[in-house]
Amino acid sequence: MAIGRLDEKSEGLLLLTTNGKVSNLILSKKFEKEYFAQVDGIATEAAIDELKKGVEITVDKEPYTTTPCQARILEEVPSFLGESKHVRDDRHGPTSWISVTLTEGKFRQVRKMTAAAGFPTLRLVRVRIASTTLEGLLSGEVVEVDQFKL
Repeated sequence: MAIGRLDEKSEGLLLLTTNGKVSNLILSKKFEKEYFAQVDGIATEAAIDELKKGVEITVDKEPYTTTPCQARILEEVPSFLGESKHVRDDRHGPTSWISVTLTEGKFRQVRKMTAAAGFPTLRLVRVRIASTTLEGLLSGEVVEVDQFKL
């Protein structure tokens, strides 16, 4: 079974297990999940501060304020993301990358959060769950681990 989900437009780290207890533990609010988001426009520190404090999004058609999280602007696109996917033409304006680290996981939460802060997500990559990262893995590569690194 997959631990967590990635929507059809998202990419990145996906853990698989046959141990339901491990799955529930990792999905709990005890473990961080980090995402790199390519956003529309040049992200501002004001928007990052908004994300850090929590923003109002809609969950199941009801208003929901996200819990405080970690967020920062990425000065460079990390090389482990591989070749840049063509998101859109440059004529549509600049883009930038941010990191958002959550302990909760509502439906399409990062996309909703960045949009609420004024910078809709164009590309979303989950890069870390707890201390397990994508770094060093090729796109589509599978690595079997005996124990999950916390």
